[in-house]
Amino acid sequence: MIASRMAKLDASGIRKVFDLAQKMTDPINLSIGQPDFDVPDVVKDAAIRAIRDGQNRYTVTQGTAELRTKLLARLREEKGIADGEILITSGVSGALLLAFLTLVDPGDEVLIPDPYFVMYKHLANLAAGVPKFVDTYPDFRLRPERVAAAITPKTKLLIVNSPANPTGAVCSREDLAAIGEVARRRDLLVISDEIYDCFSYDASYASMASLYPKTLLMGGMSKSHAMTGWRLGYAVGPAEIIEKMTMLQQYSFVCAPSFAQAAALTALDHPMHHEHAAYRRKRDLVYEGLKDRFEVVKPGGAFYIFPKVPWGTDQEFVEAAIRNNVLIIPGSVFSERGTHFRISYAAPDDVLRRGVEVLNRLAEKKL
Repeated sequence: MIASRMAKLDASGIRKVFDLAQKMTDPINLSIGQPDFDVPDVVKDAAIRAIRDGQNRYTVTQGTAELRTKLLARLREEKGIADGEILITSGVSGALLLAFLTLVDPGDEVLIPDPYFVMYKHLANLAAGVPKFVDTYPDFRLRPERVAAAITPKTKLLIVNSPANPTGAVCSREDLAAIGEVARRRDLLVISDEIYDCFSYDASYASMASLYPKTLLMGGMSKSHAMTGWRLGYAVGPAEIIEKMTMLQQYSFVCAPSFAQAAALTALDHPMHHEHAAYRRKRDLVYEGLKDRFEVVKPGGAFYIFPKVPWGTDQEFVEAAIRNNVLIIPGSVFSERGTHFRISYAAPDDVLRRGVEVLNRLAEKKL
C-alpha cells in the first residue's frame, strides 16, 4: 500500500520532542528552532490589510512580480548576486523539496556536511539519491579539503548551510571561496541554505552566491521576522533550474501564501536589528553557562549550540534531561554520530538560565 520510498524516511526527532512539549506542564523548552520574538506589528497589519483588500487568491506560481523584483534587488545589493532568476516558495523547506526533486536522479550523490539540518538527508533519500556526509567534527568547520575528498564521479550537489543548524557554525569568506573553487573544478551545483543569514555574530556575513556563480541560494523570513507559520521563502539561481522548480511548484504547492507575499514587502523594509542583536547576548549566556562542564564550540551564528554529552549516549542524556523537565534534541537526529545534543537558545533569558542550571547539574549526575 505505502510507496517504498517512504521506508527511507523517519519521523522527525524534533517533531517528537515538539509533540512531547504539548503534553508537559511548563517545560524548559530548548528544543524548537523558532524565534521567541513575534512578527512585528507593522508586518501583521500589512498582512491583515492584504486579506481585507481581497489578496486571498492564488498568485502566479513564481510569486508576485512586485515581491520578486524588490527581493532580487535587495539580494543583489546585500549579497552581491550578479545573475539569476528568483522563485518565491513555501518556506525554505518548500524550496529544498522542489530543488531535490528537480535536480537529483536515482544514484546521484549529495554531499551534506555532518552535522546537518535533518531535511537534507531525508530529501536526498526521497529523491532516490545517496546522501554522502562530509565530517565537520570536532569544530564544525566545513573544510575545503574534506569536501574535495568526498567527491566522486557520482556527486551531483553540495549543500552549504551557514550559519548552520544545529551547530551555529559560520563559514568564513575564505573557506567559502575555497569550497567554491573545489566545486568549480568538478562543475558541481551548490545549494546554499542561508535562512539564518541575519544571525551572524562575530564576523560580517558572506554568501556563497556572491563567490560561486553556480549556486542555488535559498532564504526566507521565518527566522529573521519570526514568520515561521507564514511559509514564505525563496530560491535564486540559474534560470534553467528556477524554471523547472517553478514548473514543479505549479503541480505541488501552486504558490506561496498570497497574504504573506503582500506583507513581505513591508517586512523587507522593517529593521530587525534589535531583535537579532539580542541573540548574540543569548548565545553568550548559554555558552558561558555551559563551557565549564561541557565540551562545546562557541557558535558564530544562528540560534543553536551543539554540546557534547558529558556521559552516556546522546539518547540517554536527553532522556535524563527530559525527565528533569528540560527539552533538548539528541544529536543523532542531525548527525551520523550520537555524541552531542542540540540546544535552541531562541527562548526567554529566564528559561535559558533555568535550562543551563539543570543541564550543569545533570552533567555532574547530581539529578
